[in-house]
Amino acid sequence: MTAMLRTAGERLSIESEPSWVTELLSEGAGGELSAGNGVEPSVRVVVESDRRGFDTDGWEVLTRGAWRREGELVMTNACTAGFDLHVRWTSERTDFTFRWRPPARDRAAARVLRSRFHLLARALLIQYPALWCAGRRLRVPLHASAFTAGFATPLLVAASGVGRSTLLLEECRSGARATGDNLAVGDGTTLWGLVEPLRVEGAGGRRMPHGRTETPMPDRASALMPDRVVVLQRGSGDGPRLGPCRPEVAARSLVTATYMAGELRRYWSFAATLSAGSGAGPAHPPVADVASRFVSGLPCHVLALGRRPGERLSALLDTLEIAA
Repeated sequence: MTAMLRTAGERLSIESEPSWVTELLSEGAGGELSAGNGVEPSVRVVVESDRRGFDTDGWEVLTRGAWRREGELVMTNACTAGFDLHVRWTSERTDFTFRWRPPARDRAAARVLRSRFHLLARALLIQYPALWCAGRRLRVPLHASAFTAGFATPLLVAASGVGRSTLLLEECRSGARATGDNLAVGDGTTLWGLVEPLRVEGAGGRRMPHGRTETPMPDRASALMPDRVVVLQRGSGDGPRLGPCRPEVAARSLVTATYMAGELRRYWSFAATLSAGSGAGPAHPPVADVASRFVSGLPCHVLALGRRPGERLSALLDTLEIAA
């Protein structure tokens, strides 16, 4: 397979030799792979069939399981996903080359915990390269999404399991366009979505943890500029309740949701290793600074979700806009 994927504001060229990896990547791209004829990639991802380890003879030891030399880095069993990784970077492009060489323990885990392995492998092969290269452009990873419908373009902030995916799917079915489900990158003004399928209950696709299944994100928006921030919470009432939220509370919620997200749990070590080996990108993404920039000057709300489905968020926000 050779294809192009636009995600996190980056242009990924993806080449895969093993057929099972091709299937995994195609599924993780949520139907958004394209031929990409004539498009120059900013990131190149190659998955080879070769099972030999990358030659690091004479390279400098960076840390346990990682070596570097000028312009290159090798990691073994990156993120415990079973793939060895070779990275080569220039000012114009970063190349990520993977080889499947799992230790026996991780090979067994991939067979037994298939849905978790699929998520981890997709993250390592597609999402983490895009996130790290976006970080070199000063865009930070965020556990957030944005959508546009009616009068509003809210930035949605929620911890995992609160109900953002279900809310987003309902909005998209009613004509909204969203950046994505869980992950994005942002600079304090614009949010670029990370391509991934929606994971909600009853979607009918691949079964995933926590009783959810997958479905493609319809008519995804590659990037949006939010005009307000909405923090989602679980409420105790029957229906949804929308109220004001202090900017500092909204910023804290965005930061904590990002660091609590399971999707990013292995990313911080991955990014730190690449930063240490390359001397490029921030040693630590400035998540708190970007969160503060997003909430600065924007109206902030908190939406307490009710026990039963109620009026959509876009309708509630439209009511506020009309009243103003």
